[in-house]
Amino acid sequence: MAKNCVVILAGGEGTRMKSKKPKVMAEIIFKPMIDRVMESAMGAGIEDICVVTGYRAEVLEAHLAGRAQTVRQEQRLGTGHAVMQAMDFIKAHSGGNVLILAGDAPFMDSRTIREALEAHVNNRFVQTVISAKVDDPFGYGRIVRDADGNFTAIVEQASADVDTQKIREINSGAMWFDADTLCDLLGRIDNKNSKGEYYLTDTVHIALSMGLRVGAYAADNADAVLGANTRVQLHELNEILRKKTLEKLMLEGVSIPCTSSVIIDPDVKVGADTVILPGTIIKEDCAIGEDCVIGPNTVLYKTKVGNGVTLNAVQAEEAEVKDNANLGPFVHLRPNTVIGEHVHCGNFVEVKNSVIDHHTSVSHLTYVGDSDVGSGVNFGCGVVTVNFNGKTKNRCTIGNDAFIGCNTNLIAPVTIGDRAYTAAGSTITDDVPSDALSIARERQTNKEDWVKKTNPYREKKY
Repeated sequence: MAKNCVVILAGGEGTRMKSKKPKVMAEIIFKPMIDRVMESAMGAGIEDICVVTGYRAEVLEAHLAGRAQTVRQEQRLGTGHAVMQAMDFIKAHSGGNVLILAGDAPFMDSRTIREALEAHVNNRFVQTVISAKVDDPFGYGRIVRDADGNFTAIVEQASADVDTQKIREINSGAMWFDADTLCDLLGRIDNKNSKGEYYLTDTVHIALSMGLRVGAYAADNADAVLGANTRVQLHELNEILRKKTLEKLMLEGVSIPCTSSVIIDPDVKVGADTVILPGTIIKEDCAIGEDCVIGPNTVLYKTKVGNGVTLNAVQAEEAEVKDNANLGPFVHLRPNTVIGEHVHCGNFVEVKNSVIDHHTSVSHLTYVGDSDVGSGVNFGCGVVTVNFNGKTKNRCTIGNDAFIGCNTNLIAPVTIGDRAYTAAGSTITDDVPSDALSIARERQTNKEDWVKKTNPYREKKY
């Protein structure tokens, strides 16, 4: 089997992160670092993935279920030791190439992976280190080259002399290997060092001493080397990706007048001339059309938004809002909701598992749940579709151009016909025919002097 594959090292505890979860589960803009690393590998055309787990392995394995093969590193004895745990996976790809990636380096991108592989293959290297030039190389292993630019060594910070410390090209930790050569090199490294660990970087010296061709590919993406060991560094990575995402959207014609409080997933699509206002958070699997106003204080998740939509202080998950709808402030769209064209939902409206057709108005203080609502309907204040009886959920159907009076309770399942009218304060338990007026409330009764006789109020102390 000569297909290329990737081994992702993800066994670290990340003690400085102070988390109960594996380090690679820390999120960068709503997505665990391990997922971003895997997406980069798959984007480069590498489908066979093995993840080396360690600390809280069961958490990571559950997260990866069905998406990658996993092997456990029961004792964490260095990067070389971690790769050794995947030896059977590597051997199964004999004749191919193996990419080693760090699960906590989320900015290693698909283009860098592809171009490094091309350099690896075209130069017939058995090992290719992916490097990058950074402004502050402190703490990283330096890439040493000879006068002709040929790669000769990786020198760690602790071992670097003054001249070596000035080198700005550093080791990213990612490497391409010939699969068969990697198996041989792993058998040659040892743990004769102060920490008693097996280092993958030792393979460079061993391969060169054997006369094998080893190279270093310098990526033009300096962020590819960045990782996070603390929450502070995690914040820095989030800021880098957040700013890059917003800059990309602005260059595509999206207006973001104040970027400091806006967070948008990098995969979100936003149309030109849309305005994103402060306090807006747009998570994964969202798409927003042109000429919209999103925000302030709007949160979207797995939601599709059409053109010309206004969302002011709206929270929506797994919903769809069609063209020219106007929602907010303080609207909550729950899963399986479809808001039609030119629909208005105003203050404190919640819609769940419902379809609301075009030009309907749900102005304020209303709950629409498990309902099919026609076009041109008007909801008065305080309407509730009573969809749950304590055991089952039932649906309401409201016809076109109906008028639902203030404080109407629709006890599902019930159907309101086209152009039907419910009187304010009604509790509707039976279907209402088209063009009918339904009044479902007790006749008013006034009891004279009842207050004087019963004294129901507390004594006032002012």
